[in-house]
Amino acid sequence: MEQKNLVVAIVLSLAILLGFQFFYEAPRLARQQEAERARQAEIASAQALQNPESLPAGPGAVAIPTLPNQTPALPGLTGAATVSRSDVLARTQRVGIQTDRLLGSLSTTGSRIDDLALQRYHETVDRTSPNIVLLNPAGTRDAYFGETGWIGRAGIALPGPDTVWTPSAASIGPNQPLTLTWNNGAGLVFTRTIEIDRDYMVTVAQRVENRTGEPVSLAPYALVSRSGTPVTQGFFILHEGLIGVLNGVLQEHTYSDLKGDKRIEGTTTGGWLGITDKYWLVALIPDQREAVTTRFVHDIGGGADRYQVDYRGAERVIAPGTMAETQHRFFAGAKEVATLTRYKNELSIASFDFAIDWGWFHFLTRPIFYLMEVIYSYVGNFGVAILLLTVLIKAAFFPLANKSYTMMSKMRALTPKMTEMRERYGDDKQRLQQEMMQLYKTEKVNPLSGCLPILLQIPVFFALYKVLFVTIEMRHAPFFGWVQDLSAPDPTSIFNLFGLIPYTPPGFLLHLGLGVWPLIMGASMFVQQKLNPPPPDPIQAKIFAWMPVLFTFMLATFPAGLVIYWAWNNLLSILQQWVIMRRMGVKI
Repeated sequence: MEQKNLVVAIVLSLAILLGFQFFYEAPRLARQQEAERARQAEIASAQALQNPESLPAGPGAVAIPTLPNQTPALPGLTGAATVSRSDVLARTQRVGIQTDRLLGSLSTTGSRIDDLALQRYHETVDRTSPNIVLLNPAGTRDAYFGETGWIGRAGIALPGPDTVWTPSAASIGPNQPLTLTWNNGAGLVFTRTIEIDRDYMVTVAQRVENRTGEPVSLAPYALVSRSGTPVTQGFFILHEGLIGVLNGVLQEHTYSDLKGDKRIEGTTTGGWLGITDKYWLVALIPDQREAVTTRFVHDIGGGADRYQVDYRGAERVIAPGTMAETQHRFFAGAKEVATLTRYKNELSIASFDFAIDWGWFHFLTRPIFYLMEVIYSYVGNFGVAILLLTVLIKAAFFPLANKSYTMMSKMRALTPKMTEMRERYGDDKQRLQQEMMQLYKTEKVNPLSGCLPILLQIPVFFALYKVLFVTIEMRHAPFFGWVQDLSAPDPTSIFNLFGLIPYTPPGFLLHLGLGVWPLIMGASMFVQQKLNPPPPDPIQAKIFAWMPVLFTFMLATFPAGLVIYWAWNNLLSILQQWVIMRRMGVKI
């Protein structure tokens, strides 16, 4: 009965895995590729310009300019005009931004950071392909930007999205700060000092000087606004959407969580909030000593979904002849593990490195990544690092695996006796079971011990899969030969004659294409299975015989680095098992 339950469990598990891959994952990949092609084709198109909107922050409170994704009227344009990204950039006065990591500009109208590309990251493995564009100006398709300012009571002229600031320089870079000034003509002088480091962190210091004869009450705010719902991986092991660490607690909200004009409000002292993609992050980091009110917001403007994260600081009463100052940070860049960890430690930003979705098993996932990174620092190739990491893992579990393989060799040596028992008691299942249990007891053999190597691989396999899937360090990381991206499936296929012709099959054919490394993995799994003792039940034996074939098709869509790990692990296990069997005199 237990064997039947095991067979049923294996069949159902394989059916679920294969069904998920074939009926959900493959169509999802195809839809994602098509949507991405459509997005790239339309990236230069624009939306109609509309007036900015604002939502109330609560009864009796000042209002944060919410979701102002539309650009102010530009010279020569009307409200019904459409504007491309290049037109917006060309028709607005801008201050250039250039570092080793970032390239773009800042609009002096509104003082928004709304034009950034990542210098070290490209759309494909081809280094001549376009750089990743992270931020886009308001009014364009996929508008995505950061904004900061002051909010106050009605009747006070405050800087907004259409305010034209006076810059102190034509460009900004490391050790080259920028100062923007604006006078409201009624006794308030606003100053913003913007500094950028060599990576992805921008520091914005705001100051307002009260030259009037009356006290003025103002509160600082900052926001990140994004238009349109971006194409996501749609995979349960990866969070993409709105994210933050508030009061030390990680909050993750998908785009669908906020549909229906939903808002999620809270307060925090310290922490951060932003919008994350698989590899990129745009985030606000308030003054870590100040209590702020935070929001995650969604609404529909101009027929498009718009998402925003923002915070509002405490209200300041500025007496005549005095000034008020505030500071926050703005991160826009790649989710590099070392960079985020450094910011967390140096700037005391709570759990900033959790912008990377390490998952529930981060206690295992992160050590594996760090160990792999240490190995990479010596060998200079993440594929080789995976091979050496596998050797270290095999060495760590060698005593347990050795004991398991020894037990499996004993089981294989008992195969003739077990075959004889099945022939003798084939019609009496109960007697056959009793005789086998007695044989195991006499020979001191545990038939379940052979499962130990597989059980040991499961957590490591999952953790490595997570590392390959979520860390940008694996993105476009080459191995050797045809594998130029360890985070992507093996590009070879029977449909492109294993890389001999320049053709990339569509996503739904990935299962049928069977690249070189999935075939190597399947062959190694087949050989390893042949070294194991055959299952006592004939039906179970037939099911296990098909498992290498099923896993070969199933892993065809997995990252190449993971398939390389599995194949290499199988080869090491075959070698270890072969040595043990030879030593015990078991026929191979």
